[in-house]
Amino acid sequence: MGFTIGISSRGIRDIRSGTRRRGRAPECTAVAEFTGLWGWDVVPGARACAGTCSCGRSDCRVPGAHPLPFAREVPAGATLSEVSEAWAACPGASAMLPVGRTFDVIEVAEAAGRRALARLERMGLPVGPVAVTPEGRAQFFVAPGAAAELPDLLYRLGWDDPWYLDLHGLGPGTHITAPPSDRGGRGPVHWLRSPVPGSGSEPPAARLLLGTLAYLAHRSRAS
Repeated sequence: MGFTIGISSRGIRDIRSGTRRRGRAPECTAVAEFTGLWGWDVVPGARACAGTCSCGRSDCRVPGAHPLPFAREVPAGATLSEVSEAWAACPGASAMLPVGRTFDVIEVAEAAGRRALARLERMGLPVGPVAVTPEGRAQFFVAPGAAAELPDLLYRLGWDDPWYLDLHGLGPGTHITAPPSDRGGRGPVHWLRSPVPGSGSEPPAARLLLGTLAYLAHRSRAS
């Protein structure tokens, strides 16, 4: 279960203006918002340059797209000063979010995700944060447990092959790169729909979005 972070838009402005006054690095501002406003844990992640990963392993299988094994996790509720201290220990790190705690992720191709987001908003359905990666994947934040339930939920909707849909659930044990960090040296992750009070700490149940996501993922595959 998520929990509600009762912070207003003024609180967001205070974090950002405080960062400007104290000269904090821009990534620290974003991480402080994740921990202080949305209730997310954050892990410093590796960066990649010319295919070489900052973790130092020559055989790294996912350069620039995994947590740094020697970095400490920054817990939900951490202050801007605590975030700055953690990032000072690993300068230049990307920001990664552990999945399966406050949220799971449903991931689809970016084109299908953009169309689904527009349709869901027109229908007035609750939608949580949505990120898009430089590899062209749209990541919808949904309530925890969705990844494990995804095959059964799709089956109930009449879809018995989620791999054909190119629709995947990410749950406990996985991490996503958070905006605006670079992913794998390919470029930054962006928000398609930024978190807002309520949607960050209590994203919607996957079943509310899944019919639209599956339908538009199918149409994208068939076209």
